[in-house]
Amino acid sequence: MKNCIWLRILICLILSDYLSAEERVIGYWETSESIVEISECGDKLCGTIRTLLVEEGTNPESILDSNNIDIKLQSRPLIGVNILEGFNNKLDSNNKLKGGMIYNPRDGKVYKSKIYLLDDGNLRVEGCIFFICDGEEWKPLIDTLNSDDSYSVRLKNSLN
Repeated sequence: MKNCIWLRILICLILSDYLSAEERVIGYWETSESIVEISECGDKLCGTIRTLLVEEGTNPESILDSNNIDIKLQSRPLIGVNILEGFNNKLDSNNKLKGGMIYNPRDGKVYKSKIYLLDDGNLRVEGCIFFICDGEEWKPLIDTLNSDDSYSVRLKNSLN
């Protein structure tokens, strides 16, 4: 009987580790300029811009990828652009996702990237050139389907 309890605990620990990235990273995130949805893309993770945080009166869908280094892509809207690709969908022992790239719409370039799941539930997303990295914290969001079939979002860690 004692062995059965330890076996159950071991199975729970293994399953919680296996599902770690999917349960804690997949979802909607508020960045400094947008809302990004992190999802599975095959056996990797990707991140798609779902909306842009713009001044009132500005249509987010009118903002183009005008800084893209590929001239053919400069006329596409930023909404819908995948900015994360190639990330493993399993956190390592340091709560880090590795092996990916991030697209920075501000300068139109792609950088090697690291993503850290912080103790407070936020993500630290960094783009790197050689050994120099810079980034920002993304905050988790909860999306809710309203009675009129629209969606609303709020910060996951807020008290409201």
